[in-house]
Amino acid sequence: MTFIADNERKPGYVHILLITTGSVASIKAPLIVKELLGYDNVKIEVVSTKPSLAFFTKEDIISAGSRVWTDEDEWTVRDLFSLCESAAYLPTKGNFKIGDPILHIELRRWADVVLVAPCSANTLSKIAHGSCDNLATSLMRALAPTTPTYIFPAMNTLMYEHPLTAEHLRIVREVVRYNVVGPIGKNLACGDVGVGAMTEWRDIVKIVVDLFHLAPNPNQ
Repeated sequence: MTFIADNERKPGYVHILLITTGSVASIKAPLIVKELLGYDNVKIEVVSTKPSLAFFTKEDIISAGSRVWTDEDEWTVRDLFSLCESAAYLPTKGNFKIGDPILHIELRRWADVVLVAPCSANTLSKIAHGSCDNLATSLMRALAPTTPTYIFPAMNTLMYEHPLTAEHLRIVREVVRYNVVGPIGKNLACGDVGVGAMTEWRDIVKIVVDLFHLAPNPNQ
């Protein structure tokens, strides 16, 4: 399926991009999608890393009313190197030509707001270091600085307390200038008790509702 931002954007709507990563908190993604779609004039697209799909299925998101995009929908790094070498087409991807839409670019053009919920320790590190090794991190690297972007960390307490995590969060806040919300303290999925859990999913929804002054959909 080809995604073209100009065709997918709808005037008067808020376009929300939800990115899920390899934390057990990804299990909340269908709830976030369903709740946000209960507001008027909202469209949502979901980008998921492969590890995050251990906690929900594409069908869960489709049932909630959205779509899921993964690395399988994007050119791989090797394919892009081939494109640079051939400057014409990618035979392994079906006659790709210069000027054809690239998914991570089209999605960032589409988005009015980006939510990385949850943001695992691994993805946090990748964002801080500018890695572009999957669809999600390539999209993050391509974001315009004017796009409101919220990071919701979620990891084990000792991972959160690791000194590298503090440095990664500092870079994300002060250099990249994303909004970091949480984590919070609670009983974690691994059995530990401490800070590291993702912000409650309803509070994530409320951030978007307040930011764009969303009104409930009367038809819901």
